[in-house]
Amino acid sequence: MSRLVRQLSAYAEYHRNGHNVATHMIGIPLILFAIAVLLSRPAISLGDGVAVTPMMIVAAVAAVGYLRLDLMFGAVLAVFLALIAWAGSLIATGSTALWLAIGLGSFVIGWTLQFVGHYFEGRKPAFVDDLSSLFIGPLFVVAEAAFLLGMRQPVRRAMEGALRTH
Repeated sequence: MSRLVRQLSAYAEYHRNGHNVATHMIGIPLILFAIAVLLSRPAISLGDGVAVTPMMIVAAVAAVGYLRLDLMFGAVLAVFLALIAWAGSLIATGSTALWLAIGLGSFVIGWTLQFVGHYFEGRKPAFVDDLSSLFIGPLFVVAEAAFLLGMRQPVRRAMEGALRTH
């Protein structure tokens, strides 16, 4: 069993209910967006109009991690991380009130959706048992979207096989 299938299967074990998966499909991107907004301040100028934010560093490190697990899913996540880093930097140039309202509001809504989903699931979130699931959650969302589009079916079948053995 590949490392990708192992990671996704372990996460999927906590996400079998369709309502829970649906709330995660919205909540996890919202949480990532919130993190992008909140980590887009401060911007450290490198000169010549070039600035680096904490989000840019986090996004680059995360993208490398996702690409190491799977090129296709990792590429999708790398593009998503780049887009939200860009959006976060635009929002961070606004007023402090706007920056915090969008960042914290998205964070609270995203996490509320997670916990509502786990209410339907009747099971605690995966991160309670394994903090690495906070990294795997976005990968799970991308994988589930791919599966819904009929893509990566061998990965889906391998995950389902791994879930049946638990």
